[in-house]
Amino acid sequence: MRKKIVAGNWKMNLLLDEAKTLHHAVTSNVKENQYGCEVYHFVPSLYITSLLNETNAVAVGAQNGHPSKNGAFTGEISLHQLKKTGVSSVLIGHSERRQQFHESNAFLKEKVNAALAEKMKIFFCCGESLEQRESGDYVRVVIEQLNQSLFHLSSEEMKNVVIAYEPIWAIGTGKTATPEQANEMHIQIRKAVASTYSDEIAENTNILYGGSCNPSNAVELFSQSDIDGGLIGGASLKAEDFISILKAAQ
Repeated sequence: MRKKIVAGNWKMNLLLDEAKTLHHAVTSNVKENQYGCEVYHFVPSLYITSLLNETNAVAVGAQNGHPSKNGAFTGEISLHQLKKTGVSSVLIGHSERRQQFHESNAFLKEKVNAALAEKMKIFFCCGESLEQRESGDYVRVVIEQLNQSLFHLSSEEMKNVVIAYEPIWAIGTGKTATPEQANEMHIQIRKAVASTYSDEIAENTNILYGGSCNPSNAVELFSQSDIDGGLIGGASLKAEDFISILKAAQ
């Protein structure tokens, strides 16, 4: 049976003292209460080394990383550098990276390969725009993202991948896919994994929902057959909200 995963993506938020306070509040609660799920904080790169030694109860991950080990890439941080700091997980393909930084499926494939070379756990994001949802083309769009950036991996490599479905139209907009809409897409993704690899790989692949999950809808979302937890944005910035979502994952 797949273990639930709840991952907070802090994006470009919080000052260092605030980050330490939030991380400590969540880790202390996780240590005291056995929620039965894996918990992650994907934090701004500036804060990684300050938070890594807090505890193993909440894993600290990177929000991004460059595929090249080194070179003339001013302002970038390589996945190799991140791994050497102690980071063992990374977000790849988040909709904000795709939209605002124009990261292509081909470039994301490079990141996937580089992260696996560093033996990092990948949280691979995929999702469709409102226009693609309304046109009825959303399943093809999402599966194409997986085909072009992820499904070249071997069955063994896929064991290091978590897929996060994040409908772009439901991120930071206050809109949320209904639990049925979200689960429908998760089922389609799992079918694609099964057809590319095997039923066994598909059944063991965690697929998270990443579209405005919050304390008020987490229980209903997580009760769906193929939703294995959440990639949490805004609600991860308040300890009490994030902890409420952890409780929903029990």
